[in-house]
Amino acid sequence: FLELCKMQTADHPEVVPFLYNRQQRAHSLFLASAEFCNILSRVLSRARSRPAKLYVYINELCTVLKAHSAKKKLNLAPAATTSNEPSGNNPPTHLSLDPTNAENTASQSPRTRGSRRQIQRLEQLLALYVAEIRRLQEKELDLSELDDPDSAYLQEARLKRKLIRLFGRLCELKDCSSLTGRVIEQRIPYRGTRYPEVNRRIERLINKPGPDTFPDYGDVLRAVEKAAARHSLGLPRQQLQLMAQDAFRDVGIRLQERRHLDLIYNFGCHLTDDYRPGRGLVGCLSVTLICQV
Repeated sequence: FLELCKMQTADHPEVVPFLYNRQQRAHSLFLASAEFCNILSRVLSRARSRPAKLYVYINELCTVLKAHSAKKKLNLAPAATTSNEPSGNNPPTHLSLDPTNAENTASQSPRTRGSRRQIQRLEQLLALYVAEIRRLQEKELDLSELDDPDSAYLQEARLKRKLIRLFGRLCELKDCSSLTGRVIEQRIPYRGTRYPEVNRRIERLINKPGPDTFPDYGDVLRAVEKAAARHSLGLPRQQLQLMAQDAFRDVGIRLQERRHLDLIYNFGCHLTDDYRPGRGLVGCLSVTLICQV
């Protein structure tokens, strides 16, 4: 790619040193990864086919290299609060890219709106990840790649996890909600018992923020017992157990329905967007009926 840039950017000799500097600053693990090789090969092929847009592809590559810079790596986790600043007695704590830790940190620290340049850079990186995911989805996966740690399927999974973290960080910089409207994000109201206090406790249990949680019978029983003890309902142990059993069955059915509906709406990828089950069968039946007539 550098050789191509040398030939195409002879009028701007500062481009190649700038690219080389970006490459030197990038993390060595990222430069050796299959993800970077795929991005580089895609940018190179597009630059060869459309040389008039070479500077656009150079900008895309620089955005990726800057995001994986070893000295100034793009922080996808929320910023730490001022109370966590390192002092003489307390060693500095490093930020984690784990989504659970990111959510906990985000709830403790105030939101700060990002600059237009930060938002634009993240949006460009988001578009690159989306394009790379689409390319990996269109790639065929053969049996020889099942044991390959860098197969297209695993690369797609890693990129999707990065994209989710990137999207969360972008929503924080824009100071907007990260909800996407999926069925799995919709709140489930619960009115299964005759006691509003118990209903509220169970509703909070099944609508916990974060990843989709499926409580077991013990969780529901503890929620019922806590509600009964806090509000002095005076219910015997046997009645609490029967109430928890009924609530657990009801909650399980509703959570399963929500998961199933979310799977129907989000199953597949852009290759299956136009697919409609039964369309081919209906067409065959129509042809058969016409032939019989």
